[in-house]
Amino acid sequence: MAGLPQQMMSGFKLDLGPLKEPLGFIRVLEWVFSIFAFATTAGYTGSTGFNVKCKQESLPVVAHFGYPFRLPSYGYEFPNCTNPDVPEKMLLQNDYSSSAEFFVSIGVLGFLYCTITLVLYLGYQHVYRETSRGPVIDLVLTAAFTFMWLVSSSAWGKGLTDVKWMTNPVNLIDTVCKNDECNSGQFPAMGRLNASVISGFLNLILWGGNCWFIYKETPFHKPINPPVSVEDGTEQ
Repeated sequence: MAGLPQQMMSGFKLDLGPLKEPLGFIRVLEWVFSIFAFATTAGYTGSTGFNVKCKQESLPVVAHFGYPFRLPSYGYEFPNCTNPDVPEKMLLQNDYSSSAEFFVSIGVLGFLYCTITLVLYLGYQHVYRETSRGPVIDLVLTAAFTFMWLVSSSAWGKGLTDVKWMTNPVNLIDTVCKNDECNSGQFPAMGRLNASVISGFLNLILWGGNCWFIYKETPFHKPINPPVSVEDGTEQ
């Protein structure tokens, strides 16, 4: 076991040629967009708010929220007109963390898999192509990631729609205000989250398209050995 790292390093042969081929170039794009997908989602923080009319005075109410969008864990203070010194403690409603965390998990796993395969493509291409096992495993895992990008992007797209609805000041007012005493304030900026959903479906296209180029490396697309002519015994 102690000699394994040394054997791996001795077998390392850097070759940037695969980056010029669709197999390697698309893998780099997958690596970039996987980072973009989980980074735009996991690093998000935002706020929503409205104004409360209390004794001829308009008081702002601001509620902060962020990833993983477990909204009941985010509270805000609602003005108490009868006793301004003791505001009411309110919470945002509904938990959308499952779809967000699932999407981020697929992004992180996709990034790690791209990193491993790029090292294999660029440093151990001779190992990757010497048997059919490498391309076949690569094809199966890439197809699995394609399906998971479809599921996670769809789930997060629906989850984001629900987050937008629940944090919309107009809808928030309907749940906490009475007798037209409130008016909408700042709307949360969701451009970053919209980009995360778009990047998720771009990953779906990239990973699905790359399946074809990996498939061409497997024996399912071409025979392992070239056919031999029956008449003269020469290779065709």
